[in-house]
Amino acid sequence: MRLSKSHDLPGTLIVVEGVDGSGKSTQISLLRDWLISTVQDVIYTEWNSSRIISDTTKKAKKKNLLTPRTFSLLHAVDFADRLEQIIVPALKAGFVVLADRYVYTAFARDVSRGVDREWVRNMYGFSICPDLALYFHVPIETSLARICANRAPKFYEAGMDLNLSKDPHESYNIFQGRVINEYDKMIDEYGLVKIDGTETVHNQQVILRNIVSKMLEQKNIRVR
Repeated sequence: MRLSKSHDLPGTLIVVEGVDGSGKSTQISLLRDWLISTVQDVIYTEWNSSRIISDTTKKAKKKNLLTPRTFSLLHAVDFADRLEQIIVPALKAGFVVLADRYVYTAFARDVSRGVDREWVRNMYGFSICPDLALYFHVPIETSLARICANRAPKFYEAGMDLNLSKDPHESYNIFQGRVINEYDKMIDEYGLVKIDGTETVHNQQVILRNIVSKMLEQKNIRVR
């Protein structure tokens, strides 16, 4: 599995992970703006955004047609396409690639839906090991509160497909709680760098930039 060893491409792959409402997307957006002003050559990609499969996934979601394994397979196809079409070419060209969610999202969510842990990991055996994987950790109560501040939990986001509870908020707590547990297990397994997602946006970004700066310096990439 390529995920278990460092890649030898000239570019740099940085990924952010965490449950919904963890603040990861906000932080990677701020990091992108900062890197563009310093490193310049930055490519951004996000989970479930492949042109060839994302529309199919969205349509299936709307009709609540996805089983856990089908969900897993669709996301794997999406990831494989983005890896081949976006991530690897950018790394070969020496770009810094920022990924909002990576394979660890599948490892956490799919296993929480009851899909076999080894089966999921083997399916993503073609993936490339990131240079830095950041995990934004928040308590489940914080995650739900942030989501509900803007909208109600979505069907699959809340794990309603698993019949955990008829109440979407309770179902969210159960399902996303499982996801957090899976992420926590991966800290040691894959060397995820844990960041306290309950810190202020400013403090998180300061921490993030320090970590990224040191990592880039190790690769002889200077940030101004």
